[in-house]
Amino acid sequence: MSDTAPLVALAYLVAGVLFILALRGLSSPATSRRGNRFGMAGMLIAVGTTLATHIPRFHNDTAHLSLPNTALSNSYAVVSGPSANGTLEILAAIALGAAIGLVTARRIAMTAMPQLVAAFHSLVGLAAVLVAAAAYLNPQAFGIADLVVPMIGQPFAVIRPESRVEMALGIAIGAITFSGSVIAFLKLNGTMGGKPILLPGRHAINLALIAAILLLVALFTRDQAPAIFWTIAGLSFAIGFLLIVPIGGADMPVVVSMLNSYSGWAAAAMGFTLGNTAMIVTGALVGSSGAILSYIMCRAMNRSFISVIAGGFGATASVGGAAVVDRPWKRGSAEDAAFLMGQAEQVIIVPGYGMAVAQAQHALREMGDQLKEHGVRVKYAIHPVAGRMPGHMNVLLAEANVPYDEVFELEDINAEFAQTDVAFIIGANDVVNPAAKTDKASPIYGMPVFDVGRAKTVLFIKRSMGGVGYAGVDNDVFYADNTMMLLADAKKMVEEINKALA
Repeated sequence: MSDTAPLVALAYLVAGVLFILALRGLSSPATSRRGNRFGMAGMLIAVGTTLATHIPRFHNDTAHLSLPNTALSNSYAVVSGPSANGTLEILAAIALGAAIGLVTARRIAMTAMPQLVAAFHSLVGLAAVLVAAAAYLNPQAFGIADLVVPMIGQPFAVIRPESRVEMALGIAIGAITFSGSVIAFLKLNGTMGGKPILLPGRHAINLALIAAILLLVALFTRDQAPAIFWTIAGLSFAIGFLLIVPIGGADMPVVVSMLNSYSGWAAAAMGFTLGNTAMIVTGALVGSSGAILSYIMCRAMNRSFISVIAGGFGATASVGGAAVVDRPWKRGSAEDAAFLMGQAEQVIIVPGYGMAVAQAQHALREMGDQLKEHGVRVKYAIHPVAGRMPGHMNVLLAEANVPYDEVFELEDINAEFAQTDVAFIIGANDVVNPAAKTDKASPIYGMPVFDVGRAKTVLFIKRSMGGVGYAGVDNDVFYADNTMMLLADAKKMVEEINKALA
């Protein structure tokens, strides 16, 4: 190992640089594909180096040393004998995982990408839990046991104190990531409702569980008893569930990026246990970038970062979801919309999750091209939390080959609505809802929204007047004098508009 150590370190360094370049590339839609390629190359180098240097590497430190009786007051992890060559099993597992990933990537719909991301986070968390459990049950195989103590005829390993810290943190963060990601998946998939589920005394329960986990982690550094280790795991699974359940649908993009951060820190903790530099570097990059993204999104939504990561601390019961008030509204047709936009000087398109569900991005891009042929300036306004994950709308528009210079963030375009002829809302609701500014009882209060109502005309595509947004809040824009509702499937409506524009 000593002869190859410099080469291994160099390979991991190259992989780390590629991961940094990947993150840099993913910061912009224009460079995102290049960033993905850098990330893939870095992961290939990291995985290849790890396989070349760690298959199989099992430690068989079987020296038996005596300790004072005071050090033997608790049960310790049982040491297994040297393991058989597991190369074939590892390669078979890699092949199986690659096949599942390939099939999933080819079959998954763009509308299901947020659920897929949440599912991936859960797998990272579960992997961290399993690695921590394996290291605890067989510490010598991981090279983290200094002493072997014979007890009642069976050898037991004493795990190094620093390794116990890494192991406890790894299983705690991994368990939180797993259970939290499962809840996020269920919410994003529609299996659970998007409204916050506020349990009685949730703040006291969460604080008590977090304090108990931290106390047990500290205790585990002095006493590696199985009861302590598995209690940490159990409480962490529970707190992951309790932290995500009270977070409402409007904040789910922040939750996705937050869980991404958790998965990175879990991987980094396990990297220390495994002695793998690539895992430490990669996990730290993912953890820090996810935390920074979560903070940026919280600022964009006027949300408290601490409140969100603490499980919706301070959230109140949603007032949304009630029957929509029977108020007068105006209905329009595709021909009406085509005429109004064809005569406009500027049209701002605001996409939302409804566009993703209808898979209308390609028809929307065609509509934009036709409007430009009529001499209309076309811009796309993207809210930080539009869709179900960070960058969801950017991904869909990029897939439809919408020019990057036509896509603007909220702070760059919001002031233009007052000078815009038509605001075209397709599948969005919460991100254009003025209740976020006026109704302190609203679950989306304080979230910056597009001022679409300031445009001369608002064209609003939604399936029916009976539905409300993901946060369950009715929208006053529906009933405004300058709003025309286009009730239909988003893709079908846009296609009809395209025919009328032709």
